[in-house]
Amino acid sequence: MPEAEDIDIEIRNEDIRIDTMRSSGAGGQHVNTTDSAVRITHMPSGIVVTSSEKSQHQNRAKAMQVLRSWLYDMERQKADSERSASRKSQVGSGDRSERIRTYNFPQGRVTDHRINLTLYKIDRMMMGEIDEVVDALLADYQADQLAQLGEVRG
Repeated sequence: MPEAEDIDIEIRNEDIRIDTMRSSGAGGQHVNTTDSAVRITHMPSGIVVTSSEKSQHQNRAKAMQVLRSWLYDMERQKADSERSASRKSQVGSGDRSERIRTYNFPQGRVTDHRINLTLYKIDRMMMGEIDEVVDALLADYQADQLAQLGEVRG
């Protein structure tokens, strides 16, 4: 586990429950008379950490350090997954289904895959006459907006 220092993770006292109990195992009469084992439960995340050595103070400090490490690791993993999702949304998968437009020069064809528009005017489009594609994209966008507006009102 990564080591987390006190300044890395702030743990509020309201967020944890500390239980003390008698330790189990070897230790003779000391084990039977002293509540030295510590169990710390972090309420928001549900993480439970225990420590059961001789000193309750050492157990408490050790359990808090382990809890900080767990929370630090959770935060790091969350940040990594958010960064990964952000990158994936920006880059895409490279799948052919993510095509926007295809220019087929031998056939003189331009296809916009978002709105399923195919025009056989590639030479004019290369000269800058793109009004027909822009108008079709605007019409599709307006139809989507009207459909969403109808869903909200309905």
